[in-house]
Amino acid sequence: MKFAVLDFETTGNQSTDEIIQVGLAIIEEDLSISQVYGSFVNPGISIPPFISQLTGITAGDVENAPSLEEMLMELVPLLDDVVLVGHNIAFDFNFLQNALDRCGYLPFAGRLLDTIDLLKISFPSLSTYQLGLVTSQFGIQHDRPHQADSDALATAHVLLKCLDELISLPLISLQRINEIFGDDDSDLAWFFDVLCREKEKEPAQDLEKHTFYRRLALAVEDWTDISAPRDDADDNPLKNMEFNEYLEKIQDQLRTLMPQYEARESQNMMFNEVMKALQDEKHLLIEAGTGTGKSLGYLIPAIYQSVKREQKVMISTHTINLQEQLRERDIPLLTQVIPFPFKAAVFKGRQHYLCLRKFEHKINTRDFSNPKEDMLIAAQMIVWLTQTLTGDDEELNLVGRGADFWETVSSDSDSCLGRACPWFRKCYYHRAKHEASIADVVITNHSKLFTDVKAGHQLLPAYEYLVVDEAHHLEDVAGKHLGLHMRYFNVIHTLVRLYKDNRNGQFPVLRDQLRQSFNEKSQDWAVLIDRMSGDLVEVKEHWDRLSDMLFTLLPERSDAAPGETGQFVLRLQPSKKPKDWEELAAIENQIYVSLGEVIRNADKMINEIRENLDDQQLESLLTDVSGLVKDLATQREDLHFFISLNDVTNVYWMEANGHYRSKSLQMYAVPIDVSKQLKEVFFDKKKSIILTSATLSIDKSFQYMIENLGLQEAADKDQVNTVMLPSPFRYRDQALLVIPRDFPSVKGSIGDALFVETLVKSLADTAIATHGRMLVLFTSYRMLRQVHEPLTKALSSTDIAVIGQGVDNGSRTKLIRRFQDSSASVLLGTSSFWEGVDIPGEALTCLAIVRLPFQPPNHPLVEAKSELLQQQKKNPFMKLSVPQAVIRFKQGFGRLVRTANDRGIVIVYDTRVIESYYGKYFLYSLPGPKMEHMPTNQMVPRISEWLQDDSR
Repeated sequence: MKFAVLDFETTGNQSTDEIIQVGLAIIEEDLSISQVYGSFVNPGISIPPFISQLTGITAGDVENAPSLEEMLMELVPLLDDVVLVGHNIAFDFNFLQNALDRCGYLPFAGRLLDTIDLLKISFPSLSTYQLGLVTSQFGIQHDRPHQADSDALATAHVLLKCLDELISLPLISLQRINEIFGDDDSDLAWFFDVLCREKEKEPAQDLEKHTFYRRLALAVEDWTDISAPRDDADDNPLKNMEFNEYLEKIQDQLRTLMPQYEARESQNMMFNEVMKALQDEKHLLIEAGTGTGKSLGYLIPAIYQSVKREQKVMISTHTINLQEQLRERDIPLLTQVIPFPFKAAVFKGRQHYLCLRKFEHKINTRDFSNPKEDMLIAAQMIVWLTQTLTGDDEELNLVGRGADFWETVSSDSDSCLGRACPWFRKCYYHRAKHEASIADVVITNHSKLFTDVKAGHQLLPAYEYLVVDEAHHLEDVAGKHLGLHMRYFNVIHTLVRLYKDNRNGQFPVLRDQLRQSFNEKSQDWAVLIDRMSGDLVEVKEHWDRLSDMLFTLLPERSDAAPGETGQFVLRLQPSKKPKDWEELAAIENQIYVSLGEVIRNADKMINEIRENLDDQQLESLLTDVSGLVKDLATQREDLHFFISLNDVTNVYWMEANGHYRSKSLQMYAVPIDVSKQLKEVFFDKKKSIILTSATLSIDKSFQYMIENLGLQEAADKDQVNTVMLPSPFRYRDQALLVIPRDFPSVKGSIGDALFVETLVKSLADTAIATHGRMLVLFTSYRMLRQVHEPLTKALSSTDIAVIGQGVDNGSRTKLIRRFQDSSASVLLGTSSFWEGVDIPGEALTCLAIVRLPFQPPNHPLVEAKSELLQQQKKNPFMKLSVPQAVIRFKQGFGRLVRTANDRGIVIVYDTRVIESYYGKYFLYSLPGPKMEHMPTNQMVPRISEWLQDDSR
């Protein structure tokens, strides 16, 4: 194959736009790049400013450039007998065909390949497909992104990298991919067919690198061969070693490994406090700010405790991100420095692991709901199986409908054949479970902790000691898991997977297989399946109608971003049911009765088939059907519980967004106060629980957390230690907090004209003083939108860009990346930007907090908690609203200083921090920045002066 890699720069994305530059790289059959052609093109119209800003191409560059016709005279001969390749080829191909047509050439009729598709398949774990980021990850030189010749050359190198990866795959994997594309007449199918035939000509390949089983190549051996980290017969490596000696050995090793390593006072304190709590069997609340080295602070004592006492220690994080960070960064480091072998296993919720049986079945039967996308995902996963040691979906970059595909092949207990499964010894979930059972330390997440509680402690290995990182989220996660949470699509997915239409779904597949079994009862079963399928269609219609009616009850929240989950919210109260609720309850009752009938019939039929037929392939299908029927039974009971609205200890509410309307409906029934349950299932049961986070205290006190997490009784019995670690940063030198004391105040989620005008002017002046590099945190999306346009206008004469969450396209991660990659920009964000955003170094110099982050008082959960506090004769504002806002405020403040060298400014525009009686709780809870208040007009000179003062 000879490839021509094409890239155009244009005046816009529409077919009416013009080409301003072309780049073409030719790759010969021996995979050498023989030629790179590049030329500017005179578009005959002016270039829009944003295109010049993106590409760096100006009117001067194209003024004397060839016309489109002149350029094509040089380009067309180069396209003879080539496979045309591009990064998002549809875009460039469209412009090429238009140009050929306009200039009287025949259309290009050769084959097309897209490097985005090839990247997805060849590198299934790649986190991004954006060309600039891909080239930097691969170490490919890409000097001038968004210039056509540079982009074409970079894309050519990306293509060669993909080819290299695909050619090195085991033959069986290429053959399976080829089968997946099968009869598809796409160019991608042709490409894999050619690759496969070339590979088949090679001599037998190295068979040592992979395990080959049932026509798949895997990176893993049987999990039953994994042994414990240490031999039972050997002495305990910590038998005669005290913690101090163990710690000293580790720190010596760390110094050898990393000459720049210094023992930090706060981290040393953490080692000792965590160890003391574990040994004394007490609970511990320990606040450890950024830079403490918190992960090692609890991992090192946890491993000592576990190995010394031969008792497992469980570690739980809030985010999968932190779990991955511990797996990828901290554990490998500790493996090098701890003076004996130990094992730390990561164990997630079951749905994160691939079920090989389901995947094999899916590709063998080509059970694809969206063939074009599903074939790509299946090919991606075949390559991934040759690499993954965990089978964990977090390793895969599944875009588009990837999540739907994953749901059909992920592991779940209801459809597990256990030891009867042909894949049992290769199973990723059972591997993770086995590794957790032999590990010293198990790293899980808060969700899995509570799922385990609900499942009667059947999922996680038994443990007496628990470390909870990001512990300020524990109460929230507990509520969601100990309560009920239903989504519209949960029900739809189950119904559709059982029966989509006469040919798709597990029921039709089962009916067809039964017909082939020639059993005398097959006809009866087929009739029953058709009847149940009809019932499911009816249930889907009722469910759609019920969801539509529920959605119409929801009022829109004024301060939420469009498409935000909680954009529409309604609390439902047992004593004040909405009118027409009886009509809704009647529809739910029809669903309840119909599903009851289906569940009874399906269970009976499955048992009968098992008694009458002994067929391995059928058993696998019956297990899947049975699992889906169990899901329906759970959903039926959950919906019934929700619509009944009769548990006064729960708060009931619904949420949805405006984009997907009733299809985005979510229903919640959450315990108003989880402290009692947390006390019963954790703090009374476990010997020692360590709770750590950067934000646990309020005004130097842990009382709020103690009460809300159910620790009061333990604290009264002196069973709880509390520690605030000193910060390793010099906050007085590194951070200046400024409050403009004459700033206009504002009520509600919308700013008046004076407030918006003053805010925009101040933000623009400050952004100029700090050269952009500014994150502005809002509590309301409407206010963000009020500011976005005038601020963009105010900064239009500078080179500072304004990026707005919900205004500019892209996820939080994409917007942050754009902010970091830009030399000067201002990023406006709402709720999700207050936490978990890590922008170290110069990219962030100024953090502006527009309003104190009080939760909307009318959010159902806040409202219900406030009512409960009022009944207990407590002040909900001081007991709930202020503490929650302080914790969020501290999280927001924590975005600024991420390393010992960061310096920056925090501006708090909300004058309540100095005027109100509760403002001191916000300021006194911060880790000691320099604080100053002044008139607004003196703020920018002070900021400039402070930033220029490098003497500190």
